[in-house]
Amino acid sequence: METSMLTKEQYDELEQFIEAIPDKKDALISVLHKAQQIFGYLPREVQFFISQKLNVPSSKVYGVITFYSYFTIEPRGKYQINVCTGTACFVRGAEKIVTEFERKLGIKVGETSEDGKFSIAGLRCVGACGLAPVVIVNEKVYGRIKPEDVNKILIEYSEEV
Repeated sequence: METSMLTKEQYDELEQFIEAIPDKKDALISVLHKAQQIFGYLPREVQFFISQKLNVPSSKVYGVITFYSYFTIEPRGKYQINVCTGTACFVRGAEKIVTEFERKLGIKVGETSEDGKFSIAGLRCVGACGLAPVVIVNEKVYGRIKPEDVNKILIEYSEEV
């Protein structure tokens, strides 16, 4: 997704969200979360927009984005595949799960497939240790995943229209 794909409707939605905040002084992180939900990532143009609307320096906006690993300045895939790499998941084979996703999609952790459909990321503990190893695709949680389950997960999202 290129920045030229950013729409007026997206900016309008973000502006309405910001305007509804009574105290904008401490709203940066919540605005960044909303912006990433709307745009999928936080390109420079969106950072400047937020900076202007909240009346904070763009360097502060950028600093917060780059400090927290949740935020991204690069486009992510429509389906964000997050593999927990916390201790319980790691001990139960998370590394093999990551390797299988990378092999099947032809991309590495931190990358997005050429068609813009999938991104892979590793997360620290997601708090579901009893289900280890855990994979989260967007908001859907998969537990006790084995490398042979990776293909089934990918097919589930490849068949969606």
